Amino acid sequence: MSIETFEPNRGSHLTRLNWLRAGVLGANDGIVSISALVVGVAAATPDIGAVTIAGAAGLAAGAISMGLGEYVSVSSQRDSELALIEKEKFELRDQPEVELAELQSIYEHKGLSPVTAKRVAKELTASDPIRAHLEAEFNILESHIVNPWHAAFSSTGSFLAGALLPFLTILFAAEEFRIPATIAASIIALAGTGAAGAYLGRSSMLKSVIRVAVGGSAALAVTFAIGSLFNTSVA
Repeated sequence: MSIETFEPNRGSHLTRLNWLRAGVLGANDGIVSISALVVGVAAATPDIGAVTIAGAAGLAAGAISMGLGEYVSVSSQRDSELALIEKEKFELRDQPEVELAELQSIYEHKGLSPVTAKRVAKELTASDPIRAHLEAEFNILESHIVNPWHAAFSSTGSFLAGALLPFLTILFAAEEFRIPATIAASIIALAGTGAAGAYLGRSSMLKSVIRVAVGGSAALAVTFAIGSLFNTSVA
């Protein structure tokens, strides 16, 4: 397989994995934040109207916050990457010999002999100088610069996907089962996101599932306790 064929596929594969991980994290945030919110309100009052308003407001606020936060963060990353690209292009035009020596030095530090490193640097520079330097110095590809809109929509969508489960559960469950059903559904969903995150990251599924389940349970316990302190159904 040629370098030209392999590298774009590698970049595309890594990009997809990054979006999948971001999606899993967004869904996890949606599950925890909305389940904790509605359970806390439900513990305070049996009024389903109040629970619905709180859950809907939480869904809207959380989705907007996730999308905006991701857009701002990825926009900053994109601006930095574009600035690095322009800097490298300027340096390659202004001082090509210095840049060639720099590329050679990079490959020498990676373990190549000076002769081999120089030959590699020359061949890569002759083929695509800007790509050679961006990959060697910053591990980025000009063709795979992050898109803030994609990140924002992905984050918003994954948050909503996760948040809808506890929200719909508490809305449609019988009154006496609202809180336990929502807690159970949320912990099961969190276990799923934990397992998915571990699979994508090639780490221990059991540890990941335990971490997210314990963390989510703690959040639910705290908001349930707070809601119970203000329980309006108690005379």
